[in-house]
Amino acid sequence: MRIVVTGLRGFPGIQGGVETHCEELCPRIAALGGDITVTRRKPFIKESPPYTSYQSVKFKDLNAPQKSGFEAAIHTFRSVWYAYRTQADLVHIQAIGPCIAVPLAKLLGLKVVATHHGPDYDRRKWGRLARFILRAGECFAARWADEVIVISTVIQDILKKKYNRTNVHLIYNGVTRPPRTDSTDQICAWGLTPKRYILAVGRFVEEKNFDKLVSAFSQAHLPADYRLVIAGDADHESPYSKSLKAAAKAHGVVLTGMIKGSPLQELYAHAGLFVLPSSHEGLPITLLEAMSHQIPVLVSDIPANNAVGLPADCYFHYDEAHSIEELTKAIEKKVHHGVAHTYDLRRYDWDHIAQQTYAVYLQTVQREKTTEQTCV
Repeated sequence: MRIVVTGLRGFPGIQGGVETHCEELCPRIAALGGDITVTRRKPFIKESPPYTSYQSVKFKDLNAPQKSGFEAAIHTFRSVWYAYRTQADLVHIQAIGPCIAVPLAKLLGLKVVATHHGPDYDRRKWGRLARFILRAGECFAARWADEVIVISTVIQDILKKKYNRTNVHLIYNGVTRPPRTDSTDQICAWGLTPKRYILAVGRFVEEKNFDKLVSAFSQAHLPADYRLVIAGDADHESPYSKSLKAAAKAHGVVLTGMIKGSPLQELYAHAGLFVLPSSHEGLPITLLEAMSHQIPVLVSDIPANNAVGLPADCYFHYDEAHSIEELTKAIEKKVHHGVAHTYDLRRYDWDHIAQQTYAVYLQTVQREKTTEQTCV
């Protein structure tokens, strides 16, 4: 079975939740027998020379404009044409923005699987045209994709209420259980002490609310040696990312840049508290990664985070008008009086997720073959 996966920037080592999702998922699908090609966006490829494959996953690098809001859509149209030319059995489109290309894929006779990672049109960074594209992509996926995968019950409910689409596959994001990490070389290089820092991880976009986290940290009554660390960066420099970096510098926040692999795992393993103050999420992989290290977590009580089912003291009430005040009090409480929890991660196993996804592929392709045989 020949599969083309598109809608992501690419991998390995490229920042983003969808990118992390595919980096874990695609090699496992290849191991199950799928002939899988991922189309990557050339502006984000940093290897020299560029990889042509990775863990049995083939790569096809295609040009994309470096303009936020349009790069995903245009790249996906090109990827769909590539899937058609190479006679792929199906194309798997990741995220709703790229799903703007679903009608073209169907017109070309391709089978389409779409994964809805979250209502991205709710993100504050998008303008009117970008929001229209995102909503249209969601509509096209819901109405015309052969199969739709959702990563949380929240998204499942959205498709049911808005489009009356009930035949969707609930397949969660996953997390790889990390090996025990005793090394502190990397965090010491950043001037950090184990269990004496708060960690946040993600892209520098408004809905992550890292600016509010910096403000809350600066106002919280914490031990003098406690630090705040934010691991991540902006895909495209923006007024928001510039102001965030300036505020972080003013308050002594450690900015590591975008990191992956052992440095990031070391940061998670030795954090005193992981904080995710987002106003918008799908099913945050960064939260699952923090939980996999069994460290204390504190997250906003938005629907996507509530769906994870954490203990009540792991949430703070997100109110746009009072979020800094609420977050400040919650951080103080977790640092001074936090209770240790053990998180159950069984439903977030990547091997099981890959098997579920591959079963959707088989169902899609076999249905087409059965239809053809019936017609004959």
